[in-house]
Amino acid sequence: MLFPTFNFAIFFMVTFLIAWALNQRHQAKLYFLIGASYVFYGFWDWRFCFLLFASSTVNWAFGWLVHNSEDPIRRKRIVSVAVALNLAVLALFKYFDFFIESLNGALEALHVGRDIPFLSILLPIGISFFTFHGISYVVDIYRRKLTQPATLPQMLLYISFFPQLVAGPIVRAHHFLPQLTTSPDPNDIRATRAFLLILGGLFKKVVLANYLATDLVDEIFFDPSRYGAADLLLGTYGYALQIYCDFSAYTDIAIGVAALFGYRFPQNFDQPYRALGLRDFWRRWHMSLSFWLRDYLYISLGGNTGDWRRYRNLMLTMLLGGLWHGAAWTFVVWGGLHGTMLVIEHGLFGERKEAGPAAPWLKALGIFVTFHCVCLTWIFFRSPDFEHALNFLAGFANLGGAPTVATPFTLTLLALGFALHFLPKDRVDRVENWCVRVPLPLQAACLGAAIVAIDSLGPEGVAPFIYFQF
Repeated sequence: MLFPTFNFAIFFMVTFLIAWALNQRHQAKLYFLIGASYVFYGFWDWRFCFLLFASSTVNWAFGWLVHNSEDPIRRKRIVSVAVALNLAVLALFKYFDFFIESLNGALEALHVGRDIPFLSILLPIGISFFTFHGISYVVDIYRRKLTQPATLPQMLLYISFFPQLVAGPIVRAHHFLPQLTTSPDPNDIRATRAFLLILGGLFKKVVLANYLATDLVDEIFFDPSRYGAADLLLGTYGYALQIYCDFSAYTDIAIGVAALFGYRFPQNFDQPYRALGLRDFWRRWHMSLSFWLRDYLYISLGGNTGDWRRYRNLMLTMLLGGLWHGAAWTFVVWGGLHGTMLVIEHGLFGERKEAGPAAPWLKALGIFVTFHCVCLTWIFFRSPDFEHALNFLAGFANLGGAPTVATPFTLTLLALGFALHFLPKDRVDRVENWCVRVPLPLQAACLGAAIVAIDSLGPEGVAPFIYFQF
C-alpha cells in the first residue's frame, strides 16, 4: 500500500477517524492502531505479519530479561544474544543467498567444491527497519535510556506503527515509547504543519522523483554505453536528486501522518546536498540511520579512541552501513567509498565540527566537491553490478557531443531539485505561520486542490519508493 494512492487515502481516513474516536480509551486505541498497522503491512504479504509479531514479542521478552537483571555480566550476555538473534534473522532473509552466491563464486575461482544451493527466500518488506527498531529497544533498556520496559501492546505498536514501518525514519525506542503511555492531546496537533509536510512529500515523490526516474535516470542507467559524458553526468545528477526526493518524500509523509495521530517522529533530512563535507553530509542525509549507526555501532566499536581505531571504526561502520542497504557488493563499495572519504576528511581536519572554511567562495567549493564525491558513490549504489558501474564511469571519457536525453522539462526538474537545498531552513515554519491565519474552510479547499494538482501533474502510476527494497 503506497502512500500516494487511493487505497492509502481510504485506509488513512478510516484509521484516523477511528483512532481519534478512541482517544479517551487509551488501551483500545493502542490495540486498534496495532491492528491497522498489521493490515497495512499485510497488504503486501500477510504471511510476514507473523515475522513482524515474532520480532516484536521476542524483543519485548528480551527487554524484560535485561530490565529484571541486576548482574552486569548477565545483562550484557542477554543483550548480546538479543542483538545476535535480530541480526541472524536479518541475515537469513536478506543476506543468505548473497553469501551463498559469493561463496560459490570463490569456490569456482579456486576450482574446488561444488555449487551450494540457494534458498531463494522472499525478502520481507521493511525488515531492515523493524530489525533496527528491535535492537534499539533492547539496547536502550540495557543502557537505561528506558527506565521502564514497554508493555506488550506498546511494543507491538512501536515495531509495527504503519507510517514508519516500511522505510523509516528509524525512531529510537526511548523517543517513541514514552509517547505511548498516554493518549495525545488534540490541542497539541499542528495539523497545518503536518499537511504541509505531506503535500511537500507528495510533490517530491509524484512529480520530481517519478519524472526524473522515467524521463532521465532509468534510460541512462539501463545502458550507459550508449551515452557520452554529458548525458552520464546529467543522469548521475538526476539519480542524486531522484533518491533524495523519493526517500525524503516518504519520511516527510511519514512524519506528517504520525503527527496527525499525535506522535512525533525525528527529522530525517536537512538539505544534504548543501553539505560542506562528508561528515556534514551524514549529519543531513538519512539522519535517523546516521545517528543510529553512530550510537549503536560506531560507539560500541570504540568510537574516537585514538586515530587508528577511529579510522578503523569509521570504515567498519560505513561498510556495514553499505551492506545494510542491500545484499550486493556494489552497496559494500558504496559504503567503503564513504568510509574512505570520511577517514581522509578526519585526517585532514581532525575533530573540527565542519570541514568547510569560512570564506564564501571556499564554502561554495566545499559544497561542490562534497556533492560530486557523493554523486560518484551513487553510481555504485544505483548500478546492478560492478561491470555496469565501471562501464558507466568509463563513459565519462567520451567527452564529445551535447546531451541527448535531457529535455527542458527534466532540466527544470533538476534545477528545482537543487533549489530545494538552498531555501531557508525555516521555510515550513514560515508557510505554516501564514496558513494558520487562513480560515479552516479555505485551508481545506486549498489542501484538496493541491492534492488534485499534484496527482494531475504526475505520470501515470506510482512507482514504489526506492527504500522499500532495503
